[in-house]
Amino acid sequence: MTVQRVTIAEIAGMAGVSVPTVSKVLNGRSDVAEATRARVEQLIQEHGYRRRTAGTTSSPMIDLVFSQFESEWAIQLIGGVKDVARAEGVELVLSECGGGWRPRQEWIESVLNRRPLGAILVFSDLDADQRAQLEARRIPFVVVDPVGDVAADVPAIGSANWNGGRMATQHLTGLGHRRIAVIGGPVDVLCSRQRVDGYTDALRSAGLTVDPELIRVGDFGVTGGYREALVLLRLPDRPTAIFAGNDMQALGIYQAARELGLEIPRDLSVVGYDDLPVAQWVGPTLTTVHQPLRQMAELATRLLLDLARGNTPAALRLDLAVDMRVRASTAGVAKDR
Repeated sequence: MTVQRVTIAEIAGMAGVSVPTVSKVLNGRSDVAEATRARVEQLIQEHGYRRRTAGTTSSPMIDLVFSQFESEWAIQLIGGVKDVARAEGVELVLSECGGGWRPRQEWIESVLNRRPLGAILVFSDLDADQRAQLEARRIPFVVVDPVGDVAADVPAIGSANWNGGRMATQHLTGLGHRRIAVIGGPVDVLCSRQRVDGYTDALRSAGLTVDPELIRVGDFGVTGGYREALVLLRLPDRPTAIFAGNDMQALGIYQAARELGLEIPRDLSVVGYDDLPVAQWVGPTLTTVHQPLRQMAELATRLLLDLARGNTPAALRLDLAVDMRVRASTAGVAKDR
């Protein structure tokens, strides 16, 4: 073992606990009282303790953590991280939060045991205790597309979601649509709220009233888009256009429109968000907001590697620009409407 400024026994003495207890905290074990863990974590961080075997610092791997994998959206991000990791000779480990916004404690325990170069958290976040455990062991992390507001000192890569929502809605108002609905994602997700806020701003800028009846909450999945589209398209005065919070929800809108005998874009214009490959496979091809997912993942990986190497990045927070990809799913309002 290399020489440390402080030993594990000294940490135990300062914390007033046993050496095995400190070892449990170092390994992320959950069978430690919360107050004890916090005290030991603070001492570890204050004294810069870090276990290291001779000649090594940490495993040449990156942990990539998702809320869930089941979408083309996740595959695009995995591809971006993989490209940079491969070029840098770094291995990639994939983890899933099981649909939650935060990794389980089991993941923390696994990371502390494996000691990767760092972690990239996609559409997920850490609580204060999880963050303290990683920071105490000098394991950096970067958040991609944060679920909520993140502290100024948390490295994060995102995109211009508010501008994207506004851009999508302006495209529809520019085509003459006045009854424009939106199906956002979960309300507790930051990017979803920002896209809906961009939508409402674009309506107001066009002199249109924001109708709460036309604002629906989905789940960022095909099923949610389908369910909410059925509600909207069965209204007595149904919308002539729908802005979907992402491309998967747009596919659900397509399904609902088919079942109700509506033709896209003659009877209904649809705009998605993300520009996944499927947007060009469906018929009609989907007009959507292009979000640079692979570039976001690549930048997050480079940022993480900089932090792992002790370099100071030029910026900890980056929001990339988005743009419209106009295809065949949008058109002007039919004359009979």
